[in-house]
Amino acid sequence: MRLVQAGDACVVVELEARIDPVVNARAIALADAVRSAAIRGVRDVVPTYRTVAVYFDPLRTNHAELEARLHSEARRCEDVAIEDRQPVTVPVCYGGDLGPDLPAVAAFAGLSADHVVAIHSGSTYRVFMLGFVPGFAYLGVVDPWIAAPRHATPRVRVPAGSVGIAGLQTGIYPAETPGGWQLIGRTPVKPFDVNRPEPFLFKPGDRVRFSAIERAEYDRMVRSA
Repeated sequence: MRLVQAGDACVVVELEARIDPVVNARAIALADAVRSAAIRGVRDVVPTYRTVAVYFDPLRTNHAELEARLHSEARRCEDVAIEDRQPVTVPVCYGGDLGPDLPAVAAFAGLSADHVVAIHSGSTYRVFMLGFVPGFAYLGVVDPWIAAPRHATPRVRVPAGSVGIAGLQTGIYPAETPGGWQLIGRTPVKPFDVNRPEPFLFKPGDRVRFSAIERAEYDRMVRSA
């Protein structure tokens, strides 16, 4: 690991330079440990695929002590085990106007659309991190057969609930935003909802599975939401 200064109020702990569940588990465990330590001056702790950003108040923080504590906590997290959490099941209506890029992903894979759906919904994905917009979970790892690259030119508007693929990642757009991922379906489930007691459906380290549903079931779930 190494520490990288990011301005005068943030330090980034960099772990191994690869996207890997074990490395990500270390990053999440380190972030939890730093939060629990309640280090003077630390304002926020953000884990990613393989790094942990620690934001602090430079007027209240002893920088040398903070770095020493980060080294110490990182050593304690070196042998952390991957937590086997119960998967969150997300219903998805694949293809059609809800998944306009499904034919393109099928062509990329040299498979039928049904086969792509079977592969995508047949895997359990890890929530590596949240980012982009509130509630957007970066999920992996997508089967290489269907790991189509993102569009060269992003769409100006991607509807909320759209399920997309970008290389080895898959994810759900929590809100209507621009986006360049390959859209293969849509879910009536909201990854982020300020009206829920817990607004975020996913957190780093969670496991997610997709379940294929028919359009009639999707429409029914949207109406009852």
